[in-house]
Amino acid sequence: MIQKHSKTKLIFTILLITLACAPVTVYGQKSLTLSYASPEQVGMSSAVLSGGAGLYQEAVDRGDLVGAVLMVVRRGKIVLHEAVGWKDKGRNLPMEPNTMFRMASNTKPLIATAIAQLVEEGKLSYSDLVRDYIPEWDNYRSGFISIGHLLSHSSGLRISSLFLEPLMQPSEQHPDAPNLLLESARYGSIGAEVTPGLSYSYNNPGYNTLAALIEMSSGQLLEEYLEENVYSPLGMEDSYNHQIGHTLEGKIDRMGEVYYRRSTETEEWLPGGTPGGPVAFPFARGSGGMISTAFDYAIFCQMLLNEGSYNGSDILTKESVGLLTSPKISSGETDSYGFGFRIENGVYGHSGSDGTRAWVDPQSETIALVFTQTPGAGREGGNPWERFRDLVNLSIENE
Repeated sequence: MIQKHSKTKLIFTILLITLACAPVTVYGQKSLTLSYASPEQVGMSSAVLSGGAGLYQEAVDRGDLVGAVLMVVRRGKIVLHEAVGWKDKGRNLPMEPNTMFRMASNTKPLIATAIAQLVEEGKLSYSDLVRDYIPEWDNYRSGFISIGHLLSHSSGLRISSLFLEPLMQPSEQHPDAPNLLLESARYGSIGAEVTPGLSYSYNNPGYNTLAALIEMSSGQLLEEYLEENVYSPLGMEDSYNHQIGHTLEGKIDRMGEVYYRRSTETEEWLPGGTPGGPVAFPFARGSGGMISTAFDYAIFCQMLLNEGSYNGSDILTKESVGLLTSPKISSGETDSYGFGFRIENGVYGHSGSDGTRAWVDPQSETIALVFTQTPGAGREGGNPWERFRDLVNLSIENE
């Protein structure tokens, strides 16, 4: 009996050790990496999700959208990844699951992530005043704006353009003009129109200034920092920050045409953003400019659900993720803004003005992405993303 009891105890001990060392597949664990599965494997309905994709096929058929890539992820499993419509309708090129998109303001969560990394390293603090880094902000207009204010769009800045026009030109004093730091320094003389910290007003110059602070604190160009500290560690192989002359490592043909407006005569969408065409700014910026795919951006979102880690790479601490994705200031009747994220009822995410949208629901462990390059459809009500969101939620049968 003594030997049998010892053997049983030994087996039980080995089992406990095995369970402790095994990958845990619940929310918040580092082991969750993206892979494909059926919806039913994670408690979702294939039929309801198919109906969600059908909304976008109908929108394309009506001419409300040119094309879209849809993705839904639950508990690390990709249960929907579908392309509908065209990547370039004029050339009859279909939208593809790996199409690369202009992410516009979906860039901002990446900027906030980089700032959080530098805060963790002790190179920055959310309470630091911008004037401590950029002397041109050291005046009564800008002197009390903090990094946290910029992240939450509560800085009091009301500058409507991305940068002050025209951009600086090379000179004897600034032979490397224009660049991100020089252009961000120019905001300092304009400064806040209202007291910082008291009200929300979405502001692109604030995020361009944050990007300049990333460059100053890291000693790297923005695109280099993000590649080394976010994209490469996470395996985001199709993510870049666009600028003049950027070849995207030969992937230009995978980018979608952007359709900003319709013809008043034919109602056809008119191309306005040609892949490889002119780029407005000769440097990467923080207000937008990211190029990515649905799969890559889902990796970034899964890292957040994993509380800062993905596939063995620690990008952020759990505390930093919580700080970024928790409300800092009211931005509407039901929503708030954190540090780089819009938040409503615990769901956080962001959208981009070129037609991209992503959201993360920690409660249901779900990620959803709707990527289009038909931004005008949102203004005209032709992008059914809200109905798609409702169907994604409805498809969850097993919590």
